[in-house]
Amino acid sequence: MTTTLFHSLTFADVPAAIEFLEAVGFTKRGVYADDAGVVVHAQYDWGDSGGIMFGAKRSDRASGNPDGFVDSTGHSQCYCVVGTDAEVDEVYARAMAAGATSVRQPEDEDYGGRGCTVRDREGNQWSFGSYPGE
Repeated sequence: MTTTLFHSLTFADVPAAIEFLEAVGFTKRGVYADDAGVVVHAQYDWGDSGGIMFGAKRSDRASGNPDGFVDSTGHSQCYCVVGTDAEVDEVYARAMAAGATSVRQPEDEDYGGRGCTVRDREGNQWSFGSYPGE
């Protein structure tokens, strides 16, 4: 069995989030909406090693709600590994074109590889790097 990690997010503007995710290289696995058209669950994959699951911000899942959900919209962070140093620069350019704000431009890392960091329109922080970990 292969271990896979999924980061979980909430978005206030799901269509804008999907536009950003597809621009930086995520691929749609599934999007499920309720009868009112609100996205209650979506999965977008990052290559073949993981991805993210997300849904729309819902007022019934506010801080203090008995089901335990806390509104983390715009407060998430995620690191995504890309295959090469050149891909770091490419994904950074695509993220900026999709409306991201630069936190850290692409640069070589002291520990190896190359990395950059951006914030999406809602404030979530996305780091992309060629360093795959140990």
